[in-house]
Amino acid sequence: MERAVVRCVPSEPKLSLSFALADGSHKNMQRDQSEPLGRALNRIATNALKGHAKAAAAKKSRKNRPNASGGAACAVSGSETAAACEPVVKLYYREEAVAEDVLNVDAWQDGAVLQIGDVKYKVERNPPAFTEFQLPRYIMAGFPVCPKLNLEFGDPSGSLFRWYKETKPGAAEPEGGGPSSLSPSSPSSSWTETGVNERVYTPSNADIGLRLKLHCTPGNGQRFGPSRELESVCPVEAGPGTCTFDHRHLYTKKVAEDALIRTVSYNILADTYAQTEFSRTVLYPYCAPYALELDYRQNLIQKELTGYNADLICLQEVDRAVFSDSLVPALEAFGLEGVFRIKQHEGLATFYRKSKFSLLSQHDISFQEALESDPLHKELLEKLVLYPLAQEKVLQRSSVLQVSVLQSTKDSSKKICVANTHLYWHPKGGYIRLIQMAVALAHIRHVSCDLYPGIPVIFCGDFNSTPSTGMYHFVITGSIPEDHEDWASNGEEERCNMSLTHFFKLKSACGEPAYTNYVGGFHGCLDYIFIDLHTLEVEQVIPLPSHEEVTTHQALPSVSHPSDHIALVCDLKWK
Repeated sequence: MERAVVRCVPSEPKLSLSFALADGSHKNMQRDQSEPLGRALNRIATNALKGHAKAAAAKKSRKNRPNASGGAACAVSGSETAAACEPVVKLYYREEAVAEDVLNVDAWQDGAVLQIGDVKYKVERNPPAFTEFQLPRYIMAGFPVCPKLNLEFGDPSGSLFRWYKETKPGAAEPEGGGPSSLSPSSPSSSWTETGVNERVYTPSNADIGLRLKLHCTPGNGQRFGPSRELESVCPVEAGPGTCTFDHRHLYTKKVAEDALIRTVSYNILADTYAQTEFSRTVLYPYCAPYALELDYRQNLIQKELTGYNADLICLQEVDRAVFSDSLVPALEAFGLEGVFRIKQHEGLATFYRKSKFSLLSQHDISFQEALESDPLHKELLEKLVLYPLAQEKVLQRSSVLQVSVLQSTKDSSKKICVANTHLYWHPKGGYIRLIQMAVALAHIRHVSCDLYPGIPVIFCGDFNSTPSTGMYHFVITGSIPEDHEDWASNGEEERCNMSLTHFFKLKSACGEPAYTNYVGGFHGCLDYIFIDLHTLEVEQVIPLPSHEEVTTHQALPSVSHPSDHIALVCDLKWK
């Protein structure tokens, strides 16, 4: 029996109906959900009549004979073609005809049968279906291929996947008569099964020069929707060889045990910054141009992040499209779910392992908006108002703070506050970073003490501050004096002396590495995973790449490393 797919969503005024006619044409109809069934059936009959007329015109041998099949009578015309009369169109449910005054929303039930002339269609109401299905443009041997897959009424975990690769020109066909059960997509292409029936496929060196094909049937664990196929635009290319993170992955081959929280903090270098002329010629002139291309870097970022088998991943400099088109599909396929907070041209992303955590709430802020309007920062704002030039500079900044409260799926009494930020970047912006950090810590205290009393805090980010700065001193010691040199980081005109304190006892989980950022003109430690000493402790820190690995191609980014920063990775546990 043919299938007629009906999409009917309560929040939308129309339903859609999709089916194939006898002449091979495909019909997609939109009808009001509140319309009587009879009108929809009449429209289907009109469409079918056109199809029958086309079919009749092609059958010259029957042009002068009446056609009584399927309850549709055909009149003889004087022309060369036969004009078909409207076929009988009925909808049945449990073998009884559905009354024509029943509204569409109630008439088109799953399992109903639509009859058009002789042809019967099984009605499938809201079967799993694709809303988005894409393969990445750039595919490299040794790097996971993570298709972008968005489903309606379905779930990737309930779907079926089958990967194929092109048969090499001139290669002998496998036994059984052909390279695969799929017909060739073009006279020059034939396909063979890879044997991989999972969402993610990692091509091998043997696949270099060949294109890939993915056959996917969307499902929800109970039923399946119409299948689709995708072919890669370009063939598999050779990878860059050893990457800076390959040795680190030896420490993270498996997901950490339930008692541990493997945490990653990483500035992945936004494409909006990597693709400027300034970046190519001044910041990263040593980096091969193709290695700065987003499609290339995304392969490395996906492989690096998935290889850490992390429970928490806090990312900075995330382009919105990179989050939705690259990171979400890749990390979702490895069991992580993510949330995004835009800044201006890029933003922050926090991912968490679904088997270990669920998202309870989000408490993101813009530093500028919070400082101006949240009573929590009233005292700090009153201090800053005394320094108009400094105040103006602080309030011009677009930096944001992402705060997510997660709950353990194993023990609902265990919750954790995960904060993620990227502080102002300018070398002379020390006082701005101090104020941003004061706002951040006050907000995090509100979430972790007032809203969820006593929950542990993990605070990740690119803080653009080395261990010798006032910002780092403030975080670690809990206070900063008003005469600290960073209050005049941009000269005497913008000096804004004030003393600050905070409530937490924090430490850098990964210590103070020689550098987490390594570019041609600078290297230093700018990134940290700060943890609450009262509630968390460090189980292990994953070693950073060696200096030789970092400088193999002079500096970062490079063909073997996708960012100018290095990821921090550590295993934490509750005390």
